[in-house]
Amino acid sequence: MVGPPGESSFRSRAVAARTADACLEFLDSLGTPERALASFPFDDTGRRTWHYVPRARDGLPLKQMDEAARKLMRKLLASVLSPGGNDTIEAIIAHEEILGAAERSEGKSGHARDPGLYYVSVFGTVGGPAWGWRFEGHHLSLHFTIVDGEFVATLPSFVGANPAEVRAGPHKGLRILAPLEDRARVLLGSLQPGQRERALLSDRAPSDIITANDRSLSPRRAEGLPGAELAGNQRDQLVALLEAYTGRLDPHLAEAALAAVRDQGLDSVHFAWAGGLAQGEPHYYRLQGPRFFAEYDNVQNGANHIHTVWRDSADDFGEDLLKAHYQREHELPEGAERRLS
Repeated sequence: MVGPPGESSFRSRAVAARTADACLEFLDSLGTPERALASFPFDDTGRRTWHYVPRARDGLPLKQMDEAARKLMRKLLASVLSPGGNDTIEAIIAHEEILGAAERSEGKSGHARDPGLYYVSVFGTVGGPAWGWRFEGHHLSLHFTIVDGEFVATLPSFVGANPAEVRAGPHKGLRILAPLEDRARVLLGSLQPGQRERALLSDRAPSDIITANDRSLSPRRAEGLPGAELAGNQRDQLVALLEAYTGRLDPHLAEAALAAVRDQGLDSVHFAWAGGLAQGEPHYYRLQGPRFFAEYDNVQNGANHIHTVWRDSADDFGEDLLKAHYQREHELPEGAERRLS
């Protein structure tokens, strides 16, 4: 069920309880130093600071967890993700070894490619009125905020892959984010000439997602082809592309996420493309509704390096949820805002 406070936040006591139980089990498995690394106040400014590049991070990295804690970390991810979403996360982590091997074979040096450098951070008191957690590393940034034991916010959500397609070695042909490109190309290919002209923003793709790692997403003017101009199978292809993003979530959350987009109206969802049309050429697309904004960019490393993100201009990091919570619990005047971070 879609939660009333935020259009990308979802009411599910079952999911909220499951992720709280899994998080407590994970934290209880840690030693005192490790638990201290993983734990932060809810109002810590780092809760809304996120990155998808290889860099030092706060939190507890996988490499400092024993096998039991890693198993419970996977259980925590499984509490909010679908089996396919879990597979994608595991593949992104494993991709660090593939990228490292490729760079070494090319004589490149630079960032250490280490699948142990993915970090969990827990914000606030688990099971309290407002708390959350993050799992983040190179090409991965997942955020979950739980309010009042029943509302779950799941954005921002970033996944990426380098290489987008493995072109040599034992994993040749592997494309861990294939649906995000392939379903967009099916939609693009279904467009009539006039529709395609509306969808194409530029013959040059931006070098990266345009929202980068901004702490908040400002509403943007919709560009491209609106869903109102799609007919029949084209609308089915639009929904299939949306499902490539929402489908990483637990099935209940995924169903609610897609329902939220439908409630905003598929007619208002704009599809826009930039860059080359042929496979292998640098390209970019985005999906934009009244509040949500999804981007896909494949330009770097010879158009073999994907960055994707799904965001909400009002409810990233559960901002709408928290605002509604404070209005209920602390009787803020109508229209007032109070942030926990």
